Amino acid sequence: MRSTEEIVQSLRDALAGVEVVLPSLGVDPVTGASDELFALVDLGRCNVRTAEHLTDLLRSLPVRETLRARVRQVNREPKSR
Repeated sequence: MRSTEEIVQSLRDALAGVEVVLPSLGVDPVTGASDELFALVDLGRCNVRTAEHLTDLLRSLPVRETLRARVRQVNREPKSR
């Protein structure tokens, strides 16, 4: 399993590949410093132009029905506590 830092770097590289920079992207300091198995990724803040560019990129991607169906299924499953 990759570390949270490795995943954040992967995300940073992937975003850079489509010319999107999220300057505050990083590991959430609270969950990153805890014993939490999966620390949260802080996407941070960006300016309006970056948000618009990211929105355009996401909207240009084809939506795979299998992914959409799986997200719907997961959202309907009871939450375990």
